[in-house]
Amino acid sequence: MERLDGDGPLARVTYLPGAQPERMTPPESPLRGRASSSRSLVSNPRAVDEPDWAIPGALPATLPEVAPGADETPVASPGAAHNVSITALARRDLSQREIERHLRERGFEDHEVADELARLERDGYVDDVALAQHLVGRLQERKGLGRSAIAAELTRRLLAPVAIEYALELIDTGDELSRARDLAIKRAAQLRSLDRDVAVRRLSAFLARRGYSGSTVRAAVDQALPAAPRRGVSFR
Repeated sequence: MERLDGDGPLARVTYLPGAQPERMTPPESPLRGRASSSRSLVSNPRAVDEPDWAIPGALPATLPEVAPGADETPVASPGAAHNVSITALARRDLSQREIERHLRERGFEDHEVADELARLERDGYVDDVALAQHLVGRLQERKGLGRSAIAAELTRRLLAPVAIEYALELIDTGDELSRARDLAIKRAAQLRSLDRDVAVRRLSAFLARRGYSGSTVRAAVDQALPAAPRRGVSFR
């Protein structure tokens, strides 16, 4: 390459072998190879301390990781409470307070719970009186329970006190004695090898655990385990 100045052309510079100067390479720019590569570190001092994505107009090679849904605000569906309650009722009948507890455990607000309970009662999905009567019949027929055991089960199911009282009034004393007697006769067959006094105690405890009153237990046991006639006594 030749240059001209006021005194004429200058001679080409020739370097001796091994004396060539090192090539000067520009410093690496964080924006090199991009549309904004013309922007240098000097003109944009922030590039020294900040990552590429912090520079206006620069697209990062990889964006910072964000947890899925981290920027989403959960919004409850208007019918969410109804869906939850109907799903629970599809499994078994529930009292009003059982449904209320179920919804609260799943984080629904007071007004959502109140609205849903009103809706269920209006549509006939929840009826404590009807449920109490149904449970009384089932506990008597299938499990052979007496009045006090039935009352305890209705209370455990969180039924309204008025519904419990009404259902218990429907229990017929004569029917209860008949059930207790049938249970006692079946149970007595397993106690034949025992002394009568032992058998009476065990049979009485068995009926008491099922919620029968003392008078009902005594009457049922006497029929299931009649006392043997005394020797030497004439019945003529």
